[in-house]
Amino acid sequence: MGYLLLQGGGEFGGAMRESDLHALDLVGFDMRMVIIPTAAAPDHNDQRAGQNGVDWFKSLGATDVNVLPLVDAASANDPEIIVTLLSASLIYLLGGDTHYLAQTLVNSESYGALQTAYSESVVVAGSSAGAMALCEYYFDPNSGKIEKGLNFLPNACVIPHHNTFGKSWAGRLRSLLPDSVLIGIDEETGLIQEYGEWTVYGGGVVTIYGEEQKVNRHGEKFPLH
Repeated sequence: MGYLLLQGGGEFGGAMRESDLHALDLVGFDMRMVIIPTAAAPDHNDQRAGQNGVDWFKSLGATDVNVLPLVDAASANDPEIIVTLLSASLIYLLGGDTHYLAQTLVNSESYGALQTAYSESVVVAGSSAGAMALCEYYFDPNSGKIEKGLNFLPNACVIPHHNTFGKSWAGRLRSLLPDSVLIGIDEETGLIQEYGEWTVYGGGVVTIYGEEQKVNRHGEKFPLH
């Protein structure tokens, strides 16, 4: 089984250096890393945001970082993209439009490749919309509905940007998903899963809404379920 990295937003600005470095440590700085810019495609921001990611991770010492041209349903089934995904050791999903990201990937060959990669000790990471889509459920603010995500994290739903606007979703989501774990992640904050345990990185906090509400700070480790 691989590793999950969930970030609350504000990626590539420097504040999430620690969690990004740890993700690279887990797989090796010379291993292949790919960035999936799908969530940024509706705003035609996929190339710029993807390149920001390449520049950032190279500044941390990664030597093989590329942006995949995975921006729609057709490219999500492109054989060359599938081969690249299966050769990657760290796969990073950008922020943007959560619903577009999830719907583009679901039932695609790329989704199957992501699942295969995750089963083989790869780091699968996402920030904001990317983190939301990796869970079993995500909230689509445009429709106001709960949707099914990619289910790398069962029975869970991420609330990104928790220290700014995300916290305002919590009451509604607790009523819509009463039996699920809600994970409120502050901006510039990361959460990494290793061997069944989660560790908080960055300057913010991670708020878990379950049977009890628990705030977890930098360096704290905890089981999620």
